[in-house]
Amino acid sequence: MYAITLSSIFLAKQGVPTSRYRGPRVKIIRRLGRLPGPTQKTHKKKPDFINRSTSSKKASKYRVRLEEKQKLRFHYGLTERQLLEYVRIARGAKGSTGQVSLQSLEMRSDNIILGLGMAPTIPGARQMVNHKHILVNYCTINIPSYRCKPKDIITMRNRPKSQAMITRNRDSSRKYKKPNHSTFHSSQNIGLVNQIIDREWIDSKIKELLVVEYHSRQA
Repeated sequence: MYAITLSSIFLAKQGVPTSRYRGPRVKIIRRLGRLPGPTQKTHKKKPDFINRSTSSKKASKYRVRLEEKQKLRFHYGLTERQLLEYVRIARGAKGSTGQVSLQSLEMRSDNIILGLGMAPTIPGARQMVNHKHILVNYCTINIPSYRCKPKDIITMRNRPKSQAMITRNRDSSRKYKKPNHSTFHSSQNIGLVNQIIDREWIDSKIKELLVVEYHSRQA
């Protein structure tokens, strides 16, 4: 606990947020553009960062990288420390650091649940996991960051509240494009993880290379 406290103090002194953002989600998409993870809502006005870019001659490289990092962080609902840890782990893996980071984030249980249409947003999926509505391979999990693997089976607990929740969420999510790495079998209310997600199926307009460049001095 003492080490964690020292780490939190160090990050705070560096200006690094150590807690997850819990403010208005529309405010974030107004500032950064469409982010399907935190909310289904959209904002009709142009994002603030577009207005800033047009009002100034040229945005600095640091600001452009910062905005891409913020998009990634708020889309997946991460703390700064969590995002930095994903980048660090990806650096030690084979392949593009940015792509590996995105794939690792997409294979989290909360993102898998969102992709299956079992939850309307990532915060909604995280709450379902925290409240133990979700089973992976028929075992209860309560950790949203749990990394799912190919052939994992995702189901809901066999109780009326959980089943009613999945029916409601599935009905509201049918208009959205579903990723290719998971399949939901509605006749059985079962989701299946088919494979590691392909980059082109990740529904975000985030330039992950710029995020890696932003963290290059920290990761």
